[in-house]
Amino acid sequence: MIVHHLNCISTCPLGGRLMDGRTRSLAGRGLLTCHCLLIETSAGLVLVDTGFGLRDVANPRSRISRFFLGLVSPDFREEMTAIRQIQRLGLDPRDVTHIVLSHLDFDHAGGLDDFPHATVHMLRVERDYAFQQKTWMDRQRFRPQQWSTSGNWRVYQAGDGEAWNGFSRVQQLDGLPPELLVVPLRGHTFGHAGIAVNTTGEQWLFNAADAYFHHAEMHARPHCTPGLRMYQWMLEKDRTARFDNQRRLRELALTSQAVTVFCSHDVTEFERLAKRAANVPAERFMNTPRAGRDPSSRNDRIA
Repeated sequence: MIVHHLNCISTCPLGGRLMDGRTRSLAGRGLLTCHCLLIETSAGLVLVDTGFGLRDVANPRSRISRFFLGLVSPDFREEMTAIRQIQRLGLDPRDVTHIVLSHLDFDHAGGLDDFPHATVHMLRVERDYAFQQKTWMDRQRFRPQQWSTSGNWRVYQAGDGEAWNGFSRVQQLDGLPPELLVVPLRGHTFGHAGIAVNTTGEQWLFNAADAYFHHAEMHARPHCTPGLRMYQWMLEKDRTARFDNQRRLRELALTSQAVTVFCSHDVTEFERLAKRAANVPAERFMNTPRAGRDPSSRNDRIA
């Protein structure tokens, strides 16, 4: 199983350093990733989240709310969409047979339209709540304009499943290898989930999506920038569950040698795992094993 890390269009939120902790200016825009995974499996190519898609780039005002366009100002570059990065890797986007969604926020689901034949997996409560469009904020973050493939969605009951590394109700996905698991992480949304990927033997990648936003939230003395702390508060659906899941993620990150925990929007985490700058699209030459090296080694198999 080969895993590629894709940043499918950065967002540039107001607040600069108060948001990302890296930008020098407080008055300028910050930089956050939309960290997605492309996985080469026996069942074909699998995307974990899509980031923004081609239609978002071509006509963002018809797809994304004015509120979020003004707040996070995505860096719309076609070459950074998932479909274009898949092509740069020398792969065929038509081979994306499955997409696993952590949740339906606009910056995670915008690329669904680019893969019309893929089966899309998510928790049932995520789909059902997003469809209801109950509040003003729901209508800003959950964008039906991005859901042309809803006929291909496969949903799962959040109450089903087994235990995994301190988390309950963890499920395998229909039609996918057992090395991929969906882990309910309620809080940011009611149906928010993380995705765990068994990469080599006992080693796992755990994409916690928006269960946290800043790498220092996983430290023994957790810290988050003021801007991201406010952003998480603004969007949370279940505060108690969000903090409880952050605590369990922190314990796992601090104690496990077998599980690498990361979130969707932290540049530091993305660049460490992808081994390239966040504004550089993936390419095959970055991921091809060098002559004389063991192609089964972890460094070659995790791109």
